[in-house]
Amino acid sequence: MGLLKNSDYKISMAKPKVLVLTGYGINCDDETAFAFIRAGAHADIVHINDLIANRAMLESYQIFAFPGGFSYGDDTGSGKALANRIKNNLMDEMRGFMSRDTLMLGLCNGFQVMVNLGIVPALAGFTGVTEAALEHNTTNRYQCRWVDLLIEKSSPSVFTKGMDRLHIPVAHGEGNFFAEQHVLDDMEKNNLVCIRYIKPDGSRARKEFPYNPNGSVNDIAAVCDRSGRIMGMMPHPERGMFFYQRDDWTYLKEKLVREGGDIPEEADGFKIFKNAVGYFK
Repeated sequence: MGLLKNSDYKISMAKPKVLVLTGYGINCDDETAFAFIRAGAHADIVHINDLIANRAMLESYQIFAFPGGFSYGDDTGSGKALANRIKNNLMDEMRGFMSRDTLMLGLCNGFQVMVNLGIVPALAGFTGVTEAALEHNTTNRYQCRWVDLLIEKSSPSVFTKGMDRLHIPVAHGEGNFFAEQHVLDDMEKNNLVCIRYIKPDGSRARKEFPYNPNGSVNDIAAVCDRSGRIMGMMPHPERGMFFYQRDDWTYLKEKLVREGGDIPEEADGFKIFKNAVGYFK
């Protein structure tokens, strides 16, 4: 897929502007920008070096997206090198961005960056203190598979409003969410866990593989801050945008044909981006 340009779509000044961060090793920037544009936003893919060189550009954006990939090769641990680059160069600008009525979304490696920066769960607000970790999968293997997810309706997350369940893919080697018990207790008390891994029948995964693909404590797949405007998630909604991308689409298509139902164009992942864009309408 070539570099996505907003000129491929009709652009309106009323549309929210999305900054999709890219850099060395990030490989889901095009897909993330595509998802936001299809949902009705204006998206720009901006290299971390260009953002550091022109820090004021953040003031013109309403949504900041950390895409998936392997930033800096994950050589010092997933998301750590990019998080340190931001810590050393952009912390004031990031604080300023989050203090406005903006949204921030981190996907897979982007979630790892956000956790390392202390952007989520940010129990006492964003202080730059890391409160959790995304460790190696308990299988000690990279896991690339489709998972079932439960949306916690009590969560304040803007991104998951109106949803019940999702069926989207994961692809990571370090997605095992961990935090000290007092942090977990605070997160659960304040409903900051917005998405959990479940079994296909809707019951809790309870860390059972492959339903919980990484061993995350409390089956945590996504976390938001107290405002609900900032969320990080390990699964990849940008890779589950269309019905025909689903791992079970041929079965579902045949079932719908036999039942006389309509075959949908979009799949569950698109809802995340529609909610984000819809927040500004």
